Amino acid sequence: MLRHLTLGLLTCGISAAALAQSQTSLPAEVRAALERARLPQNAMAALVLEATPTTQGSKTSPTQPLLSWRADASMNPASVMKLVTTYASLELLGPSYSWKTPVYLDGSISNGVLHGNLVIQGRGDPKLVMERLWLLLHRVQSLGVQRISGDIVLDRSAFAPNAQDPGDFDGEPLRPYNASPDALLINYKSVLMTFTPQPSRGLASISMDPPLANLTLQTSVPLATGKDASACGNYRATLAPDFSSPDRIRFLGSYPPACGEKVWPLAYADPDSFAARAVLGLWQDMGGKLDGRVRDGQASAGLMPAFEMTSPSLAEVIQNINKYSNNVMAQQLFLTLSLAPITTQVSLPASISASREVLAAWWRARFGEQDLPLMDNGSGLSRQARITPQALGRMLQAAYASTSMPELMASLPIAGVDGTLKRNLGQPSEGLAHLKTGSLRDVTALAGYVHLANGRRLVVVAMINHANAGAGKPALDALVEWALREGKR
Repeated sequence: MLRHLTLGLLTCGISAAALAQSQTSLPAEVRAALERARLPQNAMAALVLEATPTTQGSKTSPTQPLLSWRADASMNPASVMKLVTTYASLELLGPSYSWKTPVYLDGSISNGVLHGNLVIQGRGDPKLVMERLWLLLHRVQSLGVQRISGDIVLDRSAFAPNAQDPGDFDGEPLRPYNASPDALLINYKSVLMTFTPQPSRGLASISMDPPLANLTLQTSVPLATGKDASACGNYRATLAPDFSSPDRIRFLGSYPPACGEKVWPLAYADPDSFAARAVLGLWQDMGGKLDGRVRDGQASAGLMPAFEMTSPSLAEVIQNINKYSNNVMAQQLFLTLSLAPITTQVSLPASISASREVLAAWWRARFGEQDLPLMDNGSGLSRQARITPQALGRMLQAAYASTSMPELMASLPIAGVDGTLKRNLGQPSEGLAHLKTGSLRDVTALAGYVHLANGRRLVVVAMINHANAGAGKPALDALVEWALREGKR
């Protein structure tokens, strides 16, 4: 059900006249930062305005921005696009929305044996991590099942098949941020490998979570000696990993003891088989037996679930998405927009194209046709995604005035405190800004709210699209600092 449409378009309006009256040149300190980074001013687009529109009597007036620089330019926002996905989801699904993962016992139980199949039906849960998978399988065992005479069937039919190659985006298929969405997404299709040096034995032990079935992992690697032992440089390269086979992980090099214990998050080399390997590996690790195999399939029509695993609420999930810029969780949420019964026209399976239509309809109803964003996959991990600062500014104003404001605000990183902004410790904005950041090759961006001591709140949006955009972060920081000073006047 679409919520809060009665606020109307003027609640978040930015008129052409208001844009014309605002400061239309970048602040001197921002221009200087761009010049030091060898970036032209027209590589940047920015908007700074009051979070709350001006009210005169009973009328709400469009807000005159403090700064408008190329605010109508269509820009790639990188992960800042997650703001659109998460705010739209709060309005369309509600902050208490949760994902269900039904589990079916397709057979009878006697003497600890399930005579039939165990069916796990994925419904898009973005946070079915190892601990929650363990709880799911423990629940199965608590029903009296220690051995399954049939198969474990994984029902992933809620999402349309995804032909995405994890290496397509940037040629880094083993980076967890490149994991693709899945109706039964387990542990983000990633493992954590822990390297613990044991100097007395001259080696570093290797462990991996979750345990994956039918995978051989060497249990140790020699400690480096000589100059490689005294400093912790690029330990991953020093390990000389061999991930060429999905059935075996080897390390042909050594591990620098100066690194201490390190944890390496790694996307599994064969993502299509990850769910099957993780479910079987953990089931066996818990003492469970399986006579058959783990395979894809669907729950039989009319079969009632033995129980359902319930995810954390949407309000909790978007904190992971925005504070830590989790791409695959954002894509799971985006797909959920065409999975949930928002309209009677949407049916299974959910798809990226259907979710784009749902979000576009929400945007038109909420903000009109102006500046309709190009969403792509909803995460911002895209070369095609586009939005204008003006559109994002209007949306952030609307969000600030909505009942979803507390949940959205709480999901954003706090400058110098947590999430992707924890590194901003000691800067003037520390503790005074809730901002979502984004970066890709050729893109750096931020958007969110700046808090002033007098109780005022400003919306700040800035994006740089340029081959040298990575050098532009000081210019974005300078803009936030300018907003903190200018807003006090």
